[in-house]
Amino acid sequence: MNLFTLLLFIPACFALNLAPGPNNLLSMNNAKRYGLRVACFAGVGRLAAFVIMITLAASGLASVLYASEHLFFTIKIVGACYLFWLAYQLWIADPIEDTTQSVDKMTNISLVKQEFLLAIGNPKAILIFTAFLPQFIDPTQNIEFQFFILGLLFLALEWLAIVCYAYFGVYLRQWFSRPRTRKLFNRCCSGLLASAGLGLLVADKES
Repeated sequence: MNLFTLLLFIPACFALNLAPGPNNLLSMNNAKRYGLRVACFAGVGRLAAFVIMITLAASGLASVLYASEHLFFTIKIVGACYLFWLAYQLWIADPIEDTTQSVDKMTNISLVKQEFLLAIGNPKAILIFTAFLPQFIDPTQNIEFQFFILGLLFLALEWLAIVCYAYFGVYLRQWFSRPRTRKLFNRCCSGLLASAGLGLLVADKES
């Protein structure tokens, strides 16, 4: 792996990290509700899920997921159902209580789990690692080490994306200070999460 490859990888990877998706939407909503620090801490769950996926991709086990229609379908259904559940919870959330709230240790842990489950329940994510990272691997060099370097860069850029969306969520909190506008924001986020769930249901491995 040379410097030119890394210079190509970093902007392409960051564009992928910044793409709107369920996890980034969740970070934005967590920041709006609980503040920047809590939203960034919750993002640790997403990074943990991606570590597992990168490890699977590096070891070649991701090909098992790609080859197994049954496994892909099962994970897809579970992930979509979890997205629908999150959308429902956000839809019925009380806008009066949707202000910057103090959270205890247990709530922090639950938010981390929420990020983790949302990321790990998307089989398309591991296929992204299977298709994206190998494009920057030089087969004539140490493949495991290259996956390690690219994986670390991906996680660092993903963390930066978490911070960006969380900052945006904090900024939105100033816009949606009234219960009515907070309710509208919650409903919009709920609709986007439900749409992501529908998209996951109809997705196939080649799309």
